[in-house]
Amino acid sequence: MAQSFWLDTEFIKQDYTQTKLPKGDYENCRFVDCLFSKAFLDNQNFVECTFEGCDLTNANLAHTTFNEVEFINCKLVGLQFDSCNPMLLSFQFDGCNLSVASFYELEIPQTRFVNCKLHQTDFSNASLKGSSFSGSDLKDAIFDDTNLEGVDFESAYDFSIDPTRNSLKKSKFSKDGLMGLLKKYDIVVT
Repeated sequence: MAQSFWLDTEFIKQDYTQTKLPKGDYENCRFVDCLFSKAFLDNQNFVECTFEGCDLTNANLAHTTFNEVEFINCKLVGLQFDSCNPMLLSFQFDGCNLSVASFYELEIPQTRFVNCKLHQTDFSNASLKGSSFSGSDLKDAIFDDTNLEGVDFESAYDFSIDPTRNSLKKSKFSKDGLMGLLKKYDIVVT
């Protein structure tokens, strides 16, 4: 069965929790205020698409392609991005809730996480080289054997990163943020 193709299409206030989003290729499409919570988005192809104000909480993303996709003010709680198709994987996040999401072992350099909530988000074994966490809340986010070279943490907050377990060469931190690199040592700085 051939997949459908949508180009330059807008999907506004659609509920895909009961009726599935048709399988296919979506190019330069906009999804605005759509509900995908616990929906099956597996094996979809999204290229140069934008999701604005959408709820994708716990959606199934197995083998889904996200190429140059932007998420703006979306709820992306519990998403397993590590189950996506890794080929050409690239996305940006602005004002999103990505708590308990997983980016385990993903190669996602130059990714922007701007003003996002990333509580308990797993970045273990991922490569985030040159990415930015500008204004993002990283409470209990997991960084373990993560490539964070050149990553901008200057205005990020509430993170805990072990410099002995992650690659931090040329990463940027504010003076206030340095405590996030020292938490494991249980020292008091006044």
